[in-house]
Amino acid sequence: MTTPPAPARTPRAPRRLRRRGRLVPFGLRTRLVLAFLLVAVVSAGTTAALTYREARNAVLASAQDTAVVSFREQVETLGTGLPVDPPTLREMLFVIASKAKPHPWVVFAEYGSLRVSSGENPTSTVITPELRRTALTSSHGSFERVVRDGVPYLTVAMPVAVRTGNTTSLPSGLVLFAVMRMTDEQADADALLTAARDGALPGLAIALIPALLSARSVLRPVRELRGAARSMGSGRLDTRIEVRGRDELADLARTFNESAGELERSVDELQRAEARARRFAADVSHELRTPLAGMLAVTEVLDEDAGGLDPDTARAVRLISSETGKLAVLVEDLMEISRFDARAAELNTDEVDAAETVHKTLAHRHWDGRVHTDLPEGVRARLDPRRFDIVVANLVGNALRHGAEPVGVRVSVHGPTLVTEVMDSGPGIRPEVLPHIFDRFYKADAARTRSTGSGLGLAITQENVRLHGGTVRAANLPGGGAVFTVEIPLAGVRPTEETTA
Repeated sequence: MTTPPAPARTPRAPRRLRRRGRLVPFGLRTRLVLAFLLVAVVSAGTTAALTYREARNAVLASAQDTAVVSFREQVETLGTGLPVDPPTLREMLFVIASKAKPHPWVVFAEYGSLRVSSGENPTSTVITPELRRTALTSSHGSFERVVRDGVPYLTVAMPVAVRTGNTTSLPSGLVLFAVMRMTDEQADADALLTAARDGALPGLAIALIPALLSARSVLRPVRELRGAARSMGSGRLDTRIEVRGRDELADLARTFNESAGELERSVDELQRAEARARRFAADVSHELRTPLAGMLAVTEVLDEDAGGLDPDTARAVRLISSETGKLAVLVEDLMEISRFDARAAELNTDEVDAAETVHKTLAHRHWDGRVHTDLPEGVRARLDPRRFDIVVANLVGNALRHGAEPVGVRVSVHGPTLVTEVMDSGPGIRPEVLPHIFDRFYKADAARTRSTGSGLGLAITQENVRLHGGTVRAANLPGGGAVFTVEIPLAGVRPTEETTA
């Protein structure tokens, strides 16, 4: 893996983030229950309102009709010669009031400027001017319901006619008014409203039970779908959902099962293709290893004799030797990565001195004079010396080839973890390259088709670190350059993890 320089970027002006207020979302169960209860509330409220209105009108109409009919009958029993003097008229009003139905009346009489009543006051504020005007123009009487100071009243106006014959009569100018309190009817209406309200509350509580049951029946397939999706996300591609019924949820479960089946078949095919490709690479690498060994031996002999050859031939011999060496490295890396893929890589750990191991790695490759080190003594860790040597060599070699000197190696201990850092002074790694830095054969520059490495070095490094139970990551330093950080447990991995990758 190589790390080409990161291009310079024009700094962007900082953007302000706007925080938008959002309503707290409710779960599907809560929304279903609330919707069910809302329908129940609207239905109960509408029914109660209609029932209250009809019952109230019926109660008031019954009292109203009784009062109007009774008052009309009393007025029609008056004789043809009407008294107009106040005492006689007052006595007549007492007689009419004594026969009041369904509740006591207060009867008022108006005849021109004369005002008489069966009560203490000769006039009443309950009688409206509109009712007086209507009574003077109508021969059949009229009534209205009014509320004064919170008390409901029924006021009935009856003009008194004077008979002039068997079938004819003339208005006398006398108008009688009956004023009746309707507090009992209002109390009955209020009782109806209270009963409707009190009856709706238990109804809502009862409606909660089918709401919860309905929400449960709807959410059961959803929960099964969620569990199946999580199961598939964890790698169990054979997960299926039992299809119940023929509704939309059953169609959803059926579609999920079909999609899961297609996904399982696609993944199986991809895995088989990947396994075939890995097996092919391993077989080819193994088959190339033996002839490459002979080719390396021949190229070594040719290298030794290249000094006695003419310049063109010597250049060709050295090129063949160099390319054969690169091919040998590629074959060895392919075989190594194949062992990781086959989970056949073995971890042979031993308690070693971390600083001494890093020193040996650098000295063996003649890098000790080119690399700055910060290696505290006495740091001991349980490692596989060969694999840790590969990790350090790959990271330092990558820094020397694709970064810039000076290159540094630092070893430290953070708690139970051995931390090894390899830093260079190059241009760093482009942000879009960082997520792929450990991918196999990844080339950050598509135009570059050849490299001094195999393209597997960082991938092998990552696999070796994972085999130790650790992690490796790449980042850019604030002042420029790249840094690779390896974290491995000091005590090593558990025994059950030491045998396979």
